Amino acid sequence: MKELLFIHWNPDLVFFQLGPIAVRWYGLCWLLGFACAYLLVRRLYREQNIKDELFDPLFLYCFMGILIGARLGHCIFYEPDYFLTSVRGIVEMFLPIRFMMDGGIKFVGYEGLASHGGTLGLMIALWLYVRKTKLSLWRVLDNIAIATGSMACFIRLGNLMNSEIIGKVTEVPWAFIFERVDQMPRHPGQLYEAIAYGILFCLMWWMHKKWPERIGTGWYFGFCLFYIFTFRFFIEYTKEVQEAFEASLPIDMGQILSIPFIILGAYCMIKAKKLS
Repeated sequence: MKELLFIHWNPDLVFFQLGPIAVRWYGLCWLLGFACAYLLVRRLYREQNIKDELFDPLFLYCFMGILIGARLGHCIFYEPDYFLTSVRGIVEMFLPIRFMMDGGIKFVGYEGLASHGGTLGLMIALWLYVRKTKLSLWRVLDNIAIATGSMACFIRLGNLMNSEIIGKVTEVPWAFIFERVDQMPRHPGQLYEAIAYGILFCLMWWMHKKWPERIGTGWYFGFCLFYIFTFRFFIEYTKEVQEAFEASLPIDMGQILSIPFIILGAYCMIKAKKLS
């Protein structure tokens, strides 16, 4: 009887279309995630009496850092044989196009984005941002971390709408049948992560109200990294491998890339506690 509870999942990839321009659910989720993070960090800056002119360039730095980092992270870590072995692959790595077999070019968007690369790209972008604005790096990182859960939640909902990053076959009654993939009931790993990141945001927002003095110590940044990537490490056990080469590894690429961020998160929290 539990088969009756399985969710058959096959939503339209396009939210709406205006002539030749199609707005996909995935892109919409990214936009909503950025908008939420933008408004939340603006509020945090104002709570801390940081001038608006110091906030204004932050969005561009974050957007470019996350997009470039996430794209390069996917291409380098997950599909290097395709993207790094030809001029065609290198071009497709940077441009949202696909060269077709008939010689044509198709706009496909950035179909491969890796959260680990996006996190690293964001950190580099924020370092460049603080060099320009002369703000405290730890204060900026903590403010971004407090809002991160909201954006991460929307991105994983976008993955769910795309039926990508699917889970392993399971018989749990809440399994999803991703009809675009196959007819097997699978763990909705994207939904697990979206819920976890939504909880992270609520927790971080409550903690920053309770302990505002920790903003600027790096503690919130460390907690964010430790929470997200520890969860990512264990949730990978419910996911299918994204690329064939991962099947021969003792742990998959997502878990391998999570370990340095877990260590960095723990270090930042310990450092911040010693300073307090």
